[in-house]
Amino acid sequence: MCGIFGYWDRQRRAMPDGALPAMAQKLVHRGPDDEGIWHQPERGVAIGNRRLSIIDIGGGHQPFVSDDGRVAVVQNGEIFNYVELAAELRAQGVELRTHSDTEVILRLYEREGISFLSKLNGMFAIAIDDAREDAMYLVRDRIGVKPLYFADDGTRAIFASEIKAMLPWTGTDTGFDGIDLEAIHHYLTFNYIPAPWTIWRGIRHVMPGTWMKFTRSGVETQRWWDLSAQREQDFEFGEWAEEFMSILDDATRIRLRADVPWGAFLSGGVDSSTIVGLMARHVKEPVKTFCIGFADPRFDESAFAAEAARRFGCEHTSEIAELNMLDRWPHVLYHLDQPHGDASFMPTLRVSELAAKHVKVVLTGDGGDELFAGYEKYEEFFGRPDAQTLDTASFQRSYFDSISLFAPANKNALYRPEVAARLQGIDSFDAAAKPWFDEAAHFDRLNQALYLDMQLLLSGNNLVKPDRMGMAVSIEARTPFLDWRMMEFAFRSRGATKMQGGDKKHWYKKAVAPLIGQDLAYRKKQMFTVPVGEWFRSTSHEWLKQTLHGSDLLRRLFRTEAIDAMLSAHRAGTANYTRELRALAALALWEANGPTQ
Repeated sequence: MCGIFGYWDRQRRAMPDGALPAMAQKLVHRGPDDEGIWHQPERGVAIGNRRLSIIDIGGGHQPFVSDDGRVAVVQNGEIFNYVELAAELRAQGVELRTHSDTEVILRLYEREGISFLSKLNGMFAIAIDDAREDAMYLVRDRIGVKPLYFADDGTRAIFASEIKAMLPWTGTDTGFDGIDLEAIHHYLTFNYIPAPWTIWRGIRHVMPGTWMKFTRSGVETQRWWDLSAQREQDFEFGEWAEEFMSILDDATRIRLRADVPWGAFLSGGVDSSTIVGLMARHVKEPVKTFCIGFADPRFDESAFAAEAARRFGCEHTSEIAELNMLDRWPHVLYHLDQPHGDASFMPTLRVSELAAKHVKVVLTGDGGDELFAGYEKYEEFFGRPDAQTLDTASFQRSYFDSISLFAPANKNALYRPEVAARLQGIDSFDAAAKPWFDEAAHFDRLNQALYLDMQLLLSGNNLVKPDRMGMAVSIEARTPFLDWRMMEFAFRSRGATKMQGGDKKHWYKKAVAPLIGQDLAYRKKQMFTVPVGEWFRSTSHEWLKQTLHGSDLLRRLFRTEAIDAMLSAHRAGTANYTRELRALAALALWEANGPTQ
């Protein structure tokens, strides 16, 4: 786990003195252990790394450079099958001088070019400077576990793992005119800004499963992995369960490879309990597990976590945390670089802080809900009598509407007239959702909904959470459910294996019940969150009102009277605007605490 950064100048101009060290310093939380920069100012290119040392502590310094000095590589993340890949290379006569997974990337690229990516099983963002081709590659892992941003003005491209590292050097106007209004339009729909947009007009994501090749003449983009290539097939339960458990067990096993202490986040839910149960199969020492609980029983899962920890003989650490974490929100948004309206980032930061006292790596259950239909919203939508009978266009729009925060009419009513005029004709469904729906049209309808959430919700919000909150305290989060083999298997599995009669994760829970026990497998899902909406009605109402009224950005975007109407109705209890007010508060707090502050 690291932070990477660098630039590619088509006119062979070097960046200003001090720019690269400044970029590195902004990423020091992602990699407090080491720093390395490969800079060729005469070519106008640099790639750099801040390292969190996990594998081959002494030998894994980055960048890795070829023997002839013509190829250099940095990466953020881990290649979990590096042991097997290294053995293959040695069998072919390739000398490996370290036990680092980054050296494996270099040697594979030297032999096979960019096509080597299909061999990698991991989470990664990679930069490769290839002087032989006079080109630079940026690569992102299959589903976007690791972040990577770039800005390209046509003459110079700058990239980094976090926006804050690149923002001062991109020429981006960090005032109101530099903000991407379309991105905010989509933010009000999704509660996060979906890729490729960012809050800034000139900065974009490298898309998951994609590589970009920067040359003197321009940039080439190619998608190297496509989840929609899967085709659903029929399984008998026994066959399905055997393949499911085999893949997940091996995905967990290879994610235990580390030369530093490791553990797991354990809530006592089916996902985290399953991962911890599989971890315990592969190690001799007790698995270190971490949980935070709350005094309010509605939000406290610590008893379930303790039950799972006892079942698997874990070394369990749990703390009761203060429920009201609003004072942590500015710090969260600084690390996010963009507004996110999801309140669960705050408790995720808190459990990350707890784990960081003991380990440098944690395994998590992220991805299980999106792959196997674990959220209540799937039961609610697909429990409707028309969910399967609507025509395709109506189904797509109806599901999109069910997951949207502000409906189009409500957004237009919120905007100031001049903002509404600039956004006229931009539809978040057409821009951000329909292309993914169209890719997934051959799947059944539940899988179409899951595919949309994999591409938007997972990479846009739910994977941002463990990455940024873990990296804020310099720990690495690994996600066995997002092994590429499991993702492809999940989309070969028909929707009926995932939900039947309102039973979410239908075959999944049946398959893991012998491992984790019936009680944990079938307990009611609790969301890992805090009751922000209650605070907005009571103890934090005045704070919220001052936060919203004190924001210059909100005043320039939105009608004050529309915000006040939501505040009044929410406090009076005549309407529940928790999510809407939370999103607006996050936007205001981001303005005050984001990367420009």
